[in-house]
Amino acid sequence: MLQNTRWTRSLVASMIAVACAAAAGAASADDAPLPKIAAKKPLKVGFAQTESNNPWRLAETKSFKDVAAKCGWQMVMTDANSSAAKQVSDIRSMIAQKVDLLVFPPREEKPLAPVILEAKKAGIPVILVDRNVDQSLAVAGKDYITFIGSDFIDQGKRAADWLIKATNGNAKIIELEGSTGASAANDRKKGFDDEIASHSGMQIIASQSGDFARDKGRQVMETLLQSHPEVTAVYAHNDEMALGAIAAIKAAGKVPGKDITIVSIDGTRGALEAIKAGELGADVQSSPFFGPISCEVAEKYAKGESIGPWVKVSDKFYDKSNVDASMKDGY
Repeated sequence: MLQNTRWTRSLVASMIAVACAAAAGAASADDAPLPKIAAKKPLKVGFAQTESNNPWRLAETKSFKDVAAKCGWQMVMTDANSSAAKQVSDIRSMIAQKVDLLVFPPREEKPLAPVILEAKKAGIPVILVDRNVDQSLAVAGKDYITFIGSDFIDQGKRAADWLIKATNGNAKIIELEGSTGASAANDRKKGFDDEIASHSGMQIIASQSGDFARDKGRQVMETLLQSHPEVTAVYAHNDEMALGAIAAIKAAGKVPGKDITIVSIDGTRGALEAIKAGELGADVQSSPFFGPISCEVAEKYAKGESIGPWVKVSDKFYDKSNVDASMKDGY
């Protein structure tokens, strides 16, 4: 009996020791320093695009292709075709290929966070561009180098401020949201909705995702126009949906820019032309040109310079007062 008791105590002690060691191992993995960027040229850089079905994404991809040779990068590029699951799979493939650096825009905040931790464990540094991930799952400056991107909340607020002035503080608004779960959609909605809520004459009568796509935006707008004929304004989370909404408004026999005031975000050539035509009221720029700034940040980090958790991109604002002079900014 005594022998069994001693054996039991010994077993328990061993189990506790193993558990403590495992916990310590997990803690050390979590607290491990960020991986370094290899000091070599060319640097194999993985760029995992979310989709290539609109001018903004095409301009972003081209920005990286254009800067690759100048930066000494050998690019490994993929296209997730609007699927967060495929983007995760694409990045895991890049990790298996042992790329030296990962740069990508996470399609959604939560699904892409775990693969960042996988990259860190594999010793591959990560830079996020355009969209961020859920900071409760992966932390900028701790699990990946930094997030390079716009202030999406401010973009939404700027769109709301313009719309309030343009409608004299009185509008019934349809909001066309971006992809569900994307940081850009979440924050552009928050910035706009919070500002609109502070003005009693401004009312959001319907809000639905158009998935950042022109045709989906058109379809959603067609449906919402039928159920909300009283609409006087539209806020689109991106230009593709705004252009789709303009097509739907015309098909419904209404005049965009006259019967319905529209504000959007991105700064594409098509949107600037719509402003010039009087169909789109205003547009908050969201720059897609992340190639040069990603190269600059990576080089600074490789030299040991401190990089903040958010490298903020400045965005312009377009309306009828400056659209002619701003056409060169369109893409």
